Amino acid sequence: MKKDQIRNYGMTLLGAVTLILVLSVASCLIHGRQEDISIKVGFVYVGDTSTGYTNNFYKAQQAVEKEYGERVTTIAKFNVPEDQAEGALQALVEEGCKLIFATSYGYGESTKAYAKEHPEVQFCQATCDNANEEPYLSNYHTFMGRIYEGRYVSGVAAGMKLRELIDDGKITKDQARVGYVAAYPYAEVISGYTSFLLGVRSVAPEAVMTVKYTNTWGDYHLEKECAKELISEGCVIISQHSDTTGPASACEETDRSQNVFFVSYNESMRDIAPTTYLTGSKINWDPYVKEAVQAVLDKKTIEKRVKGTINGNDAGAGFEGGWVEMLEINDFVAAEGTRNQVEKLVDAFQKNKVHVFQGDYTGVDSLDSEDTIDLHEEYHENENSSAPTFHYILDDVIRVEE
Repeated sequence: MKKDQIRNYGMTLLGAVTLILVLSVASCLIHGRQEDISIKVGFVYVGDTSTGYTNNFYKAQQAVEKEYGERVTTIAKFNVPEDQAEGALQALVEEGCKLIFATSYGYGESTKAYAKEHPEVQFCQATCDNANEEPYLSNYHTFMGRIYEGRYVSGVAAGMKLRELIDDGKITKDQARVGYVAAYPYAEVISGYTSFLLGVRSVAPEAVMTVKYTNTWGDYHLEKECAKELISEGCVIISQHSDTTGPASACEETDRSQNVFFVSYNESMRDIAPTTYLTGSKINWDPYVKEAVQAVLDKKTIEKRVKGTINGNDAGAGFEGGWVEMLEINDFVAAEGTRNQVEKLVDAFQKNKVHVFQGDYTGVDSLDSEDTIDLHEEYHENENSSAPTFHYILDDVIRVEE
């Protein structure tokens, strides 16, 4: 090789090495700057960790603390009534939070108003449906798991128990009655108890349901009393969309000569009702909360980071994304084959093979008799929003008791 060729080769090699070193240093500097970024993250809770609903969110808060260590400082405001969210939101803003999670439906209006006033802060509102409504705010987001999937699977487990009781001659077909303790007549609640009953009826088509509203999320004594009344009216299965263990306690305290069994929400209540608890379901908030935090740390758009069904500034997912989970199955109480059937259904949901809101049913909006539905044509829940929208009371099979 000639001297000038050697010289040119050496210069080329030196240039390449220099470029690699420069890029490596730049990468390290950028990485270092990212690692140095830290934020405060706020959480507004309607209850405290004694209730399953809030405790599930608190677990997500703890998961963030574990995942990000010193890069994230979390601040929580517990037991904030839905009509008093402003004080908690203002406090979190003043404490320097750059990301705030509001965790109850009734916070939605206040949270969006604060988002408008504080564009430098990202606000994520759980279970609400107003992110894509005017005024549209780039820093206001909504999210929720497709919990109707878990409700339906829980209903199938309850239906299997009813079928077992009927087949064993312990109850008649006319006694296949379900009682439901519900918080408010919101679409979220109506969608939940409807999908639960449709799950029950897929196994025990004789089943009918009575619903009692408490008009509060977390009144133990009222929830327990509602459950007792439903039991006294002959309900064999009791479930709930409310936040305390009251209904579970009512079932467990029922005389054993009666056939009463319980399906929970948010948390396993096997410890509370070991001889009556069957199973339950919950939303796992970890996936969304952790991805939202990472997005803010990276100064990225939250919806571009979150894995799920995205509609504008709204995100949701079900079993397939780990956003919905089944609770433990009480094999001591559940009907034979329940565990296997639950696993099959979860797998079917993950593959989008289950059609819940479909069948020989009609329904009506309790607030507008002109608003009706016929489920011979499938209703696609959560198609355009993470918050449930099904709000019809099914004719003949669901009765709301004031």
